[in-house]
Amino acid sequence: MKRTTLSLFAGAAALAAVTGFAAVSAPGDTGAETAEPAARLPVERTSLLCPAPSASDLAETTYTSFTPVTEGAEKKGSATLTAAADGAGAEAGKGGEDAGSGKDGEDAKDGEESKDGKGGKPVLRPGAPGTPVTGTASGADAPALTGTAEGSHAPGWTVQQTTEVAAGTGRGLLGLNCTAPDTEFWFPGASTASGRTDYVHLTNPDDSAAVVDIELYGKDGVLKSTVGEGVTVPPGGGESLLLSTLTDVEQTDVTVHVNVRSGRLGAAVQALDDKTGGDWLTAAADPAGELVVPGIPADATAVRLMLFTPGGSDADLKVRLASPSGAITPAGHETVHVKAGMTTGVDLGEVTRGEAGSLVLTPTSGSVPVVAAVRVVRGKGGEQESAFIPASDPVGARATAAENRAKGTTLSVTAPDRTAKVEVTASAGTEGGTTATKTFTIEGGTTQNVEVPVPAGLKGTYALTVETVSGGPVYAARTLTGEDEDVASFTVQPLPDDRGTVSVPKAEQNLSVLQQPPA
Repeated sequence: MKRTTLSLFAGAAALAAVTGFAAVSAPGDTGAETAEPAARLPVERTSLLCPAPSASDLAETTYTSFTPVTEGAEKKGSATLTAAADGAGAEAGKGGEDAGSGKDGEDAKDGEESKDGKGGKPVLRPGAPGTPVTGTASGADAPALTGTAEGSHAPGWTVQQTTEVAAGTGRGLLGLNCTAPDTEFWFPGASTASGRTDYVHLTNPDDSAAVVDIELYGKDGVLKSTVGEGVTVPPGGGESLLLSTLTDVEQTDVTVHVNVRSGRLGAAVQALDDKTGGDWLTAAADPAGELVVPGIPADATAVRLMLFTPGGSDADLKVRLASPSGAITPAGHETVHVKAGMTTGVDLGEVTRGEAGSLVLTPTSGSVPVVAAVRVVRGKGGEQESAFIPASDPVGARATAAENRAKGTTLSVTAPDRTAKVEVTASAGTEGGTTATKTFTIEGGTTQNVEVPVPAGLKGTYALTVETVSGGPVYAARTLTGEDEDVASFTVQPLPDDRGTVSVPKAEQNLSVLQQPPA
């Protein structure tokens, strides 16, 4: 469990204690009221961090910001994205006309008063909830970004960063959802092998320095290095470290563990390949005994599964593919053994065989926490492109994908256990269009590439929200393909819960908190 989760529990407990203190019974009250279930209320503040998009002069980056409309949210609010560090490159996104353009020009100005602390303009000024807004950046100088949304703009705020690189190492389409700051991250699927150039990007949103340890684990265990110990990330700044400079050992499969000693960070791994392009590897779901890797493209020509268990026990997992017709076991890969503290890689080949699919990993006997990700390759020969899909948390109440196009968007939804019903809503477009909604039933044990709704009169790009209506847990991923149909460029983003609401407990009356214990 991440430290932020523990902090949330502690905060909830503190809130319950304070509420209990204030709720003093009137004379004659019995105080025997039954506690009501915890209510879910919209969050009031959200922070997001985007890594520096590319070191290529040929890079063209689009940022898309979107906040879904949330019932019960505050009526007023603001959000902004600004350049990290000293504000260099703060004009990325053309900070004025293009960034924050849209129908709701009045709300788009909300971010203008939120500077980067050193006079920089906001890189992106989100508009009103329900309408996505885009900004752009070009070349190798685009900075890492830090962002904050408050009030009406906070619940479910999502920013998609998509970069197209025309040529060179890591060419293709690179995408990620900008992440919330945290204190621990796991990245199975990185590499220090020849032909791979992998960087770990760290972004610090706070006004004090953060100190972090970066640990690497290969097929035989930890890769010894003192370079990754005690790395300092300056206040409001970003750092990128080349993994091959942290160790002199070449490994095909490496698990990166980012552990923050002090402060908090956003972290992501940029994995660039000489032959198969590149993409972002985002943090996997927390170590767990059962995992789901959603949304493997139907036309994947190669799939490699990478796993790591951080505990002291080996893990034995059953491997299933949730396909449109049900759960199947990949031939020759019924189970996988993961040695404690060692990274395991398994080639699954063309496991989807032309159909939508998601990997479901369950323990064969005792449950041992594991992290996992897959590397997916599309295309053949010199037109191959790769992307990464980490194991994901479920959609939960609602998940959001901020950038989608009329063509080239695929939404994959998985119900690994029980049948579930989901509602998918397409927002208005960045330049026009009206919302559209569809409801889908996903049979238990299956994965479906659903027919996503497209806004009527769409102009520009739009956002998708996925909401769980009923049934068992669902997992989702969005695949975005390049506009050139002759090239296999693509990127995949899992869609976990967008954290738009938080559980607030209902406290019971308790007069004992007013009494002093006997001496």
